[in-house]
Amino acid sequence: MLEAHIQLEKIDAKYAILPGDPKRIDLIKTFLDDPKELMYNREFRSVEGTYKGIKVIAMSTGMGSSSISIAVEELAHLGVHTMIRVGSAGALQSDINLGDLILGEGAIRDDGASKHYAPAIYPACPNHEVLEAIIKACKDNDFPYHTGVIQSHETFYYDNNSKEEEMWSKLGVLGGDFESAALFTVGRIRKVRCASILNNVVLYGEDASEAVSDYVGGESLTSIGEKREIKAALDAFYLLENK
Repeated sequence: MLEAHIQLEKIDAKYAILPGDPKRIDLIKTFLDDPKELMYNREFRSVEGTYKGIKVIAMSTGMGSSSISIAVEELAHLGVHTMIRVGSAGALQSDINLGDLILGEGAIRDDGASKHYAPAIYPACPNHEVLEAIIKACKDNDFPYHTGVIQSHETFYYDNNSKEEEMWSKLGVLGGDFESAALFTVGRIRKVRCASILNNVVLYGEDASEAVSDYVGGESLTSIGEKREIKAALDAFYLLENK
């Protein structure tokens, strides 16, 4: 049966790497052998290929928790059992540099979609086996990384953003994104192994909109971080498959 949003009916891959931006699929394709474009519907652009002999699907999820929840649901219907988000984050701690990777050990559910799946007291946590594989991949590649709690919020421009960031920073939260809490929550409920790798694109205290605009540009620390997170995710798949 054709999935309504991702417009796929059958795939061979059991591992999915999930960027937000459809354009990031082009970069992921350079890491894969024999990449094959599958579908591009709305924000969901998908490619299937192999990495070190493992079938992998790369699919963009767009921005926001609702969109990634749809991606998780529909990929799970097609038999994908392990998913890693590769996205961007704004740091909430001063020791996190541009291009450093942030690995969420848990996420604050300040998004909208996850609240429709479970009460607010339900924790959003990644699968520990997948997280451990990502950490090993980062160590093996000598990638700078940080592990801890992240915050998934609902929108970008709102009046209390700066005050909230200051509060979360004081509570030790590492950084913020839109999607990880929904990924962890839906994945846990649907019995899919999920984890998240975030590339830091904004130093703590900097203007986020300016930093994100710079990130879209060429070879910078943040674009190096983008390559690191993709490599870490794919290496984690290899480690999990050969465990």
